[in-house]
Amino acid sequence: MVIALILASFLAADTSGAVRAAERPRTTPAPSVADRVVVEKQAHRLTLYHGGRAIRTYYVALGASPVGDKQRAGDDRTPEGVYTIDSRVERSQFHLALHISYPDAAHRARAAKRGESPGGDVMIHGLPPKFSFIGAAHRNMDWTAGCIAVTDEEIEEIWRAVPNGTKIEIR
Repeated sequence: MVIALILASFLAADTSGAVRAAERPRTTPAPSVADRVVVEKQAHRLTLYHGGRAIRTYYVALGASPVGDKQRAGDDRTPEGVYTIDSRVERSQFHLALHISYPDAAHRARAAKRGESPGGDVMIHGLPPKFSFIGAAHRNMDWTAGCIAVTDEEIEEIWRAVPNGTKIEIR
C-alpha cells in the first residue's frame, strides 16, 4: 500500500525536474560532522547543525499520519521529542538508514499504561530500491510508517555527516 501511494504520488507529480523555490534545499555542502539534527514536522524540514549553526537543510516525507506524537505501533506517526542516532542500517529495505533511539522511557510508559506497544524502528532513510527513480517527488505526500524519508542522494550525504551518538530533536 505504501509503495502504491508513492507511485501514485510520483505519477501525479511534476516530473519535469523543476523544483519550486520554496522546496529547494540549501546548497551549502554538508560538513564532515554534524553535532545536532532538528526535524520540524510541520515544515517537513530536517536541518543539520554544527556549532549551533544550520549547515544543511533537507525536505522530507514523514509518517502517513504526520500530525501529533507517535502513540503506538502502527499509528503511522513520526514521534516527537529528543532522541539519539544510535545505529546505522546499511542493508535495510530502504537505501541506507540511520536508526533513532525511539521509544524513550516516557513513550514506553504511556504505551504500557494503555496496554499497547509504543512501536520502534524509527529511522531517517532513503527510498526503497525499486522506487529510487522517484527521487524528490516522494515528498509530495507523507508515506512512511513513522520514519523520516529523504532521497537516496540525501541519505548518503546525511549518513556521512551524522555520526552515531548525534542528538536529534523532532518537533
